Amino acid sequence: MNAPGGEPHGLIEPRVLRSALGRFATGVTIVSCIDPASGQPVGLTANSFNALSLDPPLVLWSLRLASPSVPAFRAAAHFAVNVLAEGQVELSRRFASQVGDKFGAGHWSPGLGGAPVLAGCAAVFECQAAQQQDAGDHVLFIGRVLRVSGAADGGVAPLVFQGGHYRMLGEVL
Repeated sequence: MNAPGGEPHGLIEPRVLRSALGRFATGVTIVSCIDPASGQPVGLTANSFNALSLDPPLVLWSLRLASPSVPAFRAAAHFAVNVLAEGQVELSRRFASQVGDKFGAGHWSPGLGGAPVLAGCAAVFECQAAQQQDAGDHVLFIGRVLRVSGAADGGVAPLVFQGGHYRMLGEVL
């Protein structure tokens, strides 16, 4: 039996899947923590963030198992999800790169558990690590939201990623 795209089930080429997934617009985040082993901040750009539950307040995000940041996030008791604003494209690119001092740009302050919180974001979710689950070539991180900011002002538009490009929101319908 073939899937709707004409590929047999279980034989979807990664390139095709990635292209199809890219049609889905997502927000852009920088997820951050303090590495318990080194005491240093760790952060990366991620668009795999999503709401999970309102009661209890839970969010989730995923990270490729091959990422060098996996050990730090697995060991961290807290992490912050910084939802980037439209004007933070360069910061997103910096945290998606291999640059040495990722935290050398932007205005940061320590949040709960020391997790770096970025100023000027559309929203920030400060979380206590709740669960981890390996799934395929990624690990899912579930966090219990302990503090949220950016919800009250409503005036900061989020950065969006779709089709391999950063985008800005258009007209509100």
